[in-house]
Amino acid sequence: MDLKGLKFSKMHGIGNDFIIIDETKEEIISEKNKPEACKFLCDRHFGVGSDGLLFISNSEKADLRYRMFNPDGSEAEMCGNGIRCFGDYVYRNNIINKKSMTIETMCNILTLEVQVENNEPVSFKVNMGLSTFKTNEIPMISNQEEFLNQDLLVDGEHFNVTAINVGNPHAIIFVDDLNNVDINRFGPAIECHKVFPEKINVHFVKVFSPNEGEMKTWERGAGVTLACGTGATSTAIAGYKLGFFNENILLHLPGGDLKFKIYEEDNEIGVFMEGPAKLVFNGEIQ
Repeated sequence: MDLKGLKFSKMHGIGNDFIIIDETKEEIISEKNKPEACKFLCDRHFGVGSDGLLFISNSEKADLRYRMFNPDGSEAEMCGNGIRCFGDYVYRNNIINKKSMTIETMCNILTLEVQVENNEPVSFKVNMGLSTFKTNEIPMISNQEEFLNQDLLVDGEHFNVTAINVGNPHAIIFVDDLNNVDINRFGPAIECHKVFPEKINVHFVKVFSPNEGEMKTWERGAGVTLACGTGATSTAIAGYKLGFFNENILLHLPGGDLKFKIYEEDNEIGVFMEGPAKLVFNGEIQ
């Protein structure tokens, strides 16, 4: 696999960083080579370095199609920080020259709105869609229909876990003190726990008030990251479901802040996410 001459952009959404490749005109990396290319490009020592690789391509169902690969080469259903970077890239490069666009992801079609000031995109609002707490849709091996703030034994320790799927699976754990959480031990242990057959993203959360909280993340296939958009989305919805948060929520992540607005539809909970995205640099593989 020869990537010489490959042109890319490096972006981040509150510290969650991505390599973006535009395939709207032609396929740049073949389908069979995408996982291996991702492993190389995401490597922070021998490649470019990132939390994931995003591909922009054409869609028959929406304005554009979004695909994301994790650093281990696996393809992810969705990424909230990644989709804001995606939106910034396509808007700035006039791939889609409008302030409201539809984006096809592996799980559903999302609507993204670009907030512009002085002709510059400064923030991106995404309807992240509806969620599910049904264990068979997480998926989670359980005899309960939902797993809400319930005990899970992990590596000899007990955690109160809430399982949720917002297009990809998440385990939310509300704690009294984030500093006492050994995320490098329990993050991978929960990610790979036998009750999660497709593994799971893991988030530890401290609630400050009904409108504010802080979280730390262990991402499935990536490890500790500075931010996770779908994880923060899941945290906002889970906190609302459990009565910890109200409809308007500000979450502090290691890389920055995200805002959320909860809504309910057909007895399910959905959310709007709002936050920034930033170009770091454009590059070419030598």
